[in-house]
Amino acid sequence: MTWDMKLKTFGRHGKEGVKSLTRNRWMSLASISAVTVTLLLVGVFAALLLNLNDIGTQIEEDVEVRVFIDRTSEEASQDQLQAQIEELSAVSSVEFQSKEEGLNQLIESLGDDGEAFESLKDENPLNDVFVVKTEQPEDTIMVAQTIEDFNSVEKVEYAKETVERLFSVMDVARNVGLAIIAGLLFTAMFLIANTIRITIVARKREIEIMKMVGATNWFIRWPFLFEGILIGILGSAIPIVVVVFGYDYLYTEITTRFPTLFIELLPAYPFVLKVSALLLAMGVLIGLWGSFTSIRKYLKV
Repeated sequence: MTWDMKLKTFGRHGKEGVKSLTRNRWMSLASISAVTVTLLLVGVFAALLLNLNDIGTQIEEDVEVRVFIDRTSEEASQDQLQAQIEELSAVSSVEFQSKEEGLNQLIESLGDDGEAFESLKDENPLNDVFVVKTEQPEDTIMVAQTIEDFNSVEKVEYAKETVERLFSVMDVARNVGLAIIAGLLFTAMFLIANTIRITIVARKREIEIMKMVGATNWFIRWPFLFEGILIGILGSAIPIVVVVFGYDYLYTEITTRFPTLFIELLPAYPFVLKVSALLLAMGVLIGLWGSFTSIRKYLKV
């Protein structure tokens, strides 16, 4: 078959898909509405989940281990301790913070109230500290527990309960979000499959005749696949518009009203373009899957 014939055949299949869509307009409208609502919810949850994941990453990256050096240890012991920490494969950086720097930071953080601590500069009660960051935030607990057993370490702080709770909440949020999105997509696929199945039942006799005169399964299948693709594309149009303009407005409002917010949303662009492409792809795949599964059993003549 030449390319010209293939294009004409595909054009015919496309026209048949459009005819089927308009012929059963109410059922088609029901399917498009189902896809629209589903993908709108998917778009909202996807934007929320991706931002939540990014915010979690921002917070996780700020997690650090503070190693308080024994005040009686000598400089050689401190150097040895630093070398031991740097040798740990999970450690990405080790920064030394002197007790003088620590006191100055404390005074600055308290503002006017910090003047009361100025007198401590002569007899500084603080410890020298190593600020340790890990390659992966999940390694924080393991690294902290390992460093606790090193010599010249007075104590190790890493907000244990906060870190463990953070990782636990982030895991639950990701899993719940993915489960909701998967459930919504399955619902849309089920609705589209049922809609196209009704169309196929109405044309069952026509399909049987086409099979008897030698039409291949794919020749019969293509118009229904095109119908499913069109339902997916039309159903994804409104969610894409809502996500693009809605997220752009929300991002602008939040960044304008709260410029000093300690967490940052993902920039509107190219984020909304990626989510839009995802929604369009999901719409097409949902339509294809629904059509393919619906017609399969009617081709066994």
